[in-house]
Amino acid sequence: MTIRVLLADDQSLLRGTFTLLIDSCEDMEVVGEAADGSQAVQQARALRPDIVLMDIRMPGTDGLAATRAICDDPDLAGTRVLVLTMFETEEYVAQALRFGASGFLGKYVTTDALLAGIRTVAAGEALLSPGATQALISRFLTTPAAGTPLAPVERLGDLTPREQEVTVLAAHGRSNDEIAEELVLSVLTVRTHVQRAMTKLGARDRAQLVVIAYQSGLVRPDAQSH
Repeated sequence: MTIRVLLADDQSLLRGTFTLLIDSCEDMEVVGEAADGSQAVQQARALRPDIVLMDIRMPGTDGLAATRAICDDPDLAGTRVLVLTMFETEEYVAQALRFGASGFLGKYVTTDALLAGIRTVAAGEALLSPGATQALISRFLTTPAAGTPLAPVERLGDLTPREQEVTVLAAHGRSNDEIAEELVLSVLTVRTHVQRAMTKLGARDRAQLVVIAYQSGLVRPDAQSH
């Protein structure tokens, strides 16, 4: 299936470059462009893309506000937001994740990393660049500014012990392959546990599962990964 991408960036030259790059891939295509956050939301609702490649700093409605509007729209449940920006700070990462972004990359990433990132997010995985470490993200996600947890603490009781264990490892940034190796499980079994945990906690994707894990207290900022 072709991954349909919407580009949201106020630099027309950059949008043109990304369009040439993405359209050169057989498995993805650019279906629309937006020069600011307001246009990004309008285009997302009109085009229903699989991925919105979202810049943060844009005139008027910025990328964070647009990310929140898109991720809060139930009609866009199938649309994932991949934030791409030069401003790779911990606060932006935390805000983007809290608002529903599925991934975060700096604009300095290589061509291969960008394309791989689009494919990763389209597959329902979380994507965080090396500069956005879990420890820094957790520090912001557990502050009062994070607001009300996405899932009430009592809902953690709906998870089986294995689902909790897998969720904790996912929150520490482990991939399905790494979790499978550590717990001596098949990758398919790990994927099933992750999907069930997401369903029970109402997470739209793996990135939101990470946010819920921190906000609910299942994972603590000072906790060491297993």
